[in-house]
Amino acid sequence: MAEQDKKFKLFTLKNLKLAAVFIAVFGFGMFVSEANLINLDKYIQIKGVNQQPSEQLDYRAVEEVYRKLQSSFDGELDQKKLEDGLREGLVRAAGDPFTEFLDEEASKEFEENLNGSFEGIGAELSKDEEFIIIVSPIEGFPAKKAGLRSKDAIVEINGESTIDISVTEAVKKIRGPKGTKVKLGIIRDGQRLDFEITRATISIPSVKTEKIGKDIGVVRISRFGEDTEGLARQAAAEFKAANVSRVILDLRGNPGGLLGSSVDVASAWLEEGKTILQEKRGGEVIETYFASGNSVFNGVKTVVLIDGGSASASEIVAGALKDNKAAVLIGEESFGKGSVQDVNRLDFGGILKVTVARWFTPSGVNIDKDGIKPDKQVKITEQDIKVGKDPQEAAAIAYLRKL
Repeated sequence: MAEQDKKFKLFTLKNLKLAAVFIAVFGFGMFVSEANLINLDKYIQIKGVNQQPSEQLDYRAVEEVYRKLQSSFDGELDQKKLEDGLREGLVRAAGDPFTEFLDEEASKEFEENLNGSFEGIGAELSKDEEFIIIVSPIEGFPAKKAGLRSKDAIVEINGESTIDISVTEAVKKIRGPKGTKVKLGIIRDGQRLDFEITRATISIPSVKTEKIGKDIGVVRISRFGEDTEGLARQAAAEFKAANVSRVILDLRGNPGGLLGSSVDVASAWLEEGKTILQEKRGGEVIETYFASGNSVFNGVKTVVLIDGGSASASEIVAGALKDNKAAVLIGEESFGKGSVQDVNRLDFGGILKVTVARWFTPSGVNIDKDGIKPDKQVKITEQDIKVGKDPQEAAAIAYLRKL
């Protein structure tokens, strides 16, 4: 019974659920969900799945390598680095770019940067089969100002190839003290480009608002953090007082964040009990998330703006509002990240980030690698960027004014 109690404690206190697609260069910002640390009974049903390994690992081969290394290596061996290397190698062998082991140094950075202020260049990263990919450069920060774009492939960092390195390793190489520089080699549309970017302190509020005309309010969410729900509901109260009857929810360039936060934001538009997403493991539903009932935007005419930088938790919200017919989606196809990670603080130090499930929209679609297609596709051209035009927002305004 004592062992069972320990496991339960480890689950509730150590497992944090990721709804993010990547680690953020602007501060090692994998965003994790507090879903397992708070009471989600009001909008979640859980069906336990117990997976037992089919066979035990044979550690004799590892011991043999260690003995040979210990007896033959010409140099000093760092015991801690060897142990971390074993764990990192074990996790990497899973073959999933979103499953990673973070050592104590990386874990410390990870936990510190959940506060939302870091030193780096301000770009969200992911990884395809070969290269590190920029999901979205953050508006107003060095990466964006230097000209980096969504889906740029980083092939070199300070002259070193990025082939076969993890997102975590890329982040370590790219981030650093403000005022220092980092050189990136980029492939964009088959062309090699080189950038030298000066790092800065990155501090990003998760929600910004704006009023357009007499009755259109814009809610821009840059990430799903602990403060997002409160800021979104504060915006709703301000909009109501200002007689706002139409809303643009701008999720462009939003890489994701806290799973609980994305559920709360989606709940602001949906009636209590409406499905927001399901998680499946091995084809079996293990969790279903429902709207909580505090639907301050329910019935408000809404357009959601998405693009290639809208990922994970952003796609959860966009998919939930689209499938429940609570909003129209305008823009470009989203990033396409349909897996769920748990983040586990390990007893012997470090963090394990592991893919545990796939998530599905209310209509039963897993958007992994496919993304969510907007109801109305509107692209932003090079010329639009140069002259500061935003045809996607313009299309949203035009649509809402016709209603």
